[in-house]
Amino acid sequence: MGHLDHATFGWLTPVLSYVMACMGSALGLRCTVRALGATGRSRRNWLITAASAIGTGIWTMHFVAMLGFGVSGTDIRYDVPLTMLSLVVAIVVVSAGVFAVGYGRDRARALFLGGLTTGLGVASMHYLGMAAVRLHGDVSYDPMLVGLSVLIAVVAATAALWAALNIKSPIAVTVASLVMGAAVASMHYTGMFAVRVRVTPSGAVLPGATAMQFIFPLAVGLGSYLFLTSAFVALSPTTGEREATASAERPAESVAH
Repeated sequence: MGHLDHATFGWLTPVLSYVMACMGSALGLRCTVRALGATGRSRRNWLITAASAIGTGIWTMHFVAMLGFGVSGTDIRYDVPLTMLSLVVAIVVVSAGVFAVGYGRDRARALFLGGLTTGLGVASMHYLGMAAVRLHGDVSYDPMLVGLSVLIAVVAATAALWAALNIKSPIAVTVASLVMGAAVASMHYTGMFAVRVRVTPSGAVLPGATAMQFIFPLAVGLGSYLFLTSAFVALSPTTGEREATASAERPAESVAH
């Protein structure tokens, strides 16, 4: 049985992964709040941005944390196509959950379906990403901890979507994002503690790419996307601000005429 180390770089990767989870959650919640106050194409665009932010943030959180994952007695590589597929799955399934909330007429039903779909999407991304791991040995899981990690994912996703539906102020959204980030990180490490590895020593070259060759550059790129999108959302006027500006301009036009 190989010894598993979930923080080979100390607290660096857990802290960075938590920051990425919070950033993705905050951006996703803000975009969902904007979507609920918009109509037509604007609502759709905000929901797409929300889904991509949440999916990207969760994926980046997972693989930043995986930079600190090590197993004694074997190197670790990642299957590139499968790793990319996990990102696509995260965004697509989260999109389904976010759109269910964004367009659902029955709030309670939409919240249930959205939370369940999004939570299962988060869990699917995690275990699909783990399926991309290549090492000398066999990987197995503790079923109880796997089930607990999926439950945490569903509860966290439902809580986040509830916050998007019911919390409007930036401060409240920030607090909700910190809680959501903690929940996502808890789901990840619960899933990682479920991992069991039986190492089979071998001198053969493992297929795939190392974390530094592939995961790190991609995580930096996606993190930059989250940062730039967060800046755009923060600087763009809300629906209320646009309505206030329009109302202020109408009297001015009337006086001019």
